[in-house]
Amino acid sequence: MPTDERPALQRPADVQLAVELIARSDYGRVATSMRAMPFLALARHIVVDGRVLLRMPLNCGYHLACAGSVVAYGTDNLSRARRGESLWSVQIVGRCEPVEPTAAERELFGGGPALVDGAPYEPVYLGIEPRFASVNSAGDDLERHRKRVP
Repeated sequence: MPTDERPALQRPADVQLAVELIARSDYGRVATSMRAMPFLALARHIVVDGRVLLRMPLNCGYHLACAGSVVAYGTDNLSRARRGESLWSVQIVGRCEPVEPTAAERELFGGGPALVDGAPYEPVYLGIEPRFASVNSAGDDLERHRKRVP
């Protein structure tokens, strides 16, 4: 189902805050297992209607382990926080499924690299419906924000 046809879900405050923070960054890491071994894979992401859409390179094959599985996806601002800004790290957990993004969503992802591991870049898209979240922060910016999130 195209992502613009899904009904909006009611989200607990922590999940809503986590998704808002994920939207502040461009890249993160998806965690799952492949052949009973845990792994992390880099992904480009966007947030659309509370859902996290991932773009990954097809040639790595990581999408095969993610699709149809429960995954964790995380990102942070540890290397880019401005002076005085709270540090934060966020993780969502949810079922990951293949998606076909709309043209507008593909545009939000921006351009991709020319090569990945020496092979021409070909993207594959996945979506995560967040069910659980953890948000950790150093500072009080997020605590003030949590009080405003319904």
